[in-house]
Amino acid sequence: MKTKTSLFVAGTVLANGLLISQLAHAATVEFWTAQTQTDRLQNIELLASTFEALNDGVTVKVVAVDENEMATQMAAAVAAGTTPQLIEVNSEIIMALGEEGIVDTKTHQGVIQDIGKSRFHKGALTTLTSPSGEYYGLPYHGFIQGIWYRKDWFDEKGLAAPNTWENIEKAAKALTDKANNQYGILVGTKQDSYTEQVFTQLALSNNASQFDANGNLVFNSPATLETIEYYKELAKYNPPGPQNWRARDYYLQGKMGMFFYSTYIMDDLALAEVAKGSLSSANFKELSGGTFDPELVKNTEFAPIITHKSAASYGTLSGLVALKAKSAEDTKATKDFIEFMYDPASYITFLHMAPGGMNPMLKGIAEDPAYLEDPNGVFKLYGADKMKQIVSGFDNLRSFSVVEGKTFPASGAIFAKSVIPRMIYSVTIEGKDPQAALNDAEAEMKSIIGQ
Repeated sequence: MKTKTSLFVAGTVLANGLLISQLAHAATVEFWTAQTQTDRLQNIELLASTFEALNDGVTVKVVAVDENEMATQMAAAVAAGTTPQLIEVNSEIIMALGEEGIVDTKTHQGVIQDIGKSRFHKGALTTLTSPSGEYYGLPYHGFIQGIWYRKDWFDEKGLAAPNTWENIEKAAKALTDKANNQYGILVGTKQDSYTEQVFTQLALSNNASQFDANGNLVFNSPATLETIEYYKELAKYNPPGPQNWRARDYYLQGKMGMFFYSTYIMDDLALAEVAKGSLSSANFKELSGGTFDPELVKNTEFAPIITHKSAASYGTLSGLVALKAKSAEDTKATKDFIEFMYDPASYITFLHMAPGGMNPMLKGIAEDPAYLEDPNGVFKLYGADKMKQIVSGFDNLRSFSVVEGKTFPASGAIFAKSVIPRMIYSVTIEGKDPQAALNDAEAEMKSIIGQ
């Protein structure tokens, strides 16, 4: 009897010891994601469950937060001391959080060392780097803008790829045949964000800026004026009237040589079902409509980087951000979960939620056979070489809002007021003098930011 009691007590002590050990190593990763759609959340929760199954004692709690509410929700969580361990959000919010001092830059550094810094696209990593060289976040996915062009037409006329100002203008002129309703290029001339995106990439390639590293407004400069004048010249080879992204219809109907667009266009070029919205005459009376061209995706190439005085690509990215945790267990679990999310199987599962809209930030993923097998069958129509070229744009990713690692929220306020697209409209459509338009834009920017 005595022996049995001793065995029972020993067993109880052992069980309690195991329980205490498990509790000591239990960890929670609360993960706020900007992906609020039901199907995307289901995918993310599946990834979280898989990670939990591989890591005893770790719980991953997925919380969907609308991106427009992320900053407000984070401010409330900081005030209440209830911040999550990890968030997935756009680069502008990431940089703002970094400035607040609540980001776990050591964890980011550790992840980059484990994965290998050279595996990240340089421009994407630079976008999330602080002035002191710390990483405020880890680039995870994004889209890139550039020029999509008819490689077969370029070859017929002996034209070089549209990756420099000179090449773009030469091709736009050579491929325009207005008598036959054919145009060389599409640049935005309406007062909307598409126009701003096109202008921004060209301006950055000319080393034009909104702000300097000290926060001074420097938009009214010779570099900006030169870009406006160049933009006005390109607009001569546009379809008639004020235009925005919708004029992609000309390209899909074989009436345009090249156009600025993001990687969101990839499925329109590749799939008949998706392309049909651009194959009617509903949007432009000058177009008679057309049938889907199954050869278009093969005959289309992409120039993500434009070079004049420097190389520039334009796009947006979202990243993963580890926040300072209260326990070493949570910190380790968060780092492990981030590295799990970069594992090719997990990473590709995430990116396939929005083919073309979510592109990888790690080199090699775009050519991975598993990545090329997206659910809609888009990527395999492009092939590994084209996919590699498309994502290469992230190596030279730049924006007006980040200068030498410093973020200027005032750039967002200027964007919200459509100052740049209204300036471009006044020059290209209303015929305003470029310098006068630039002067007016500068005065409005000063008013917006209170200078």
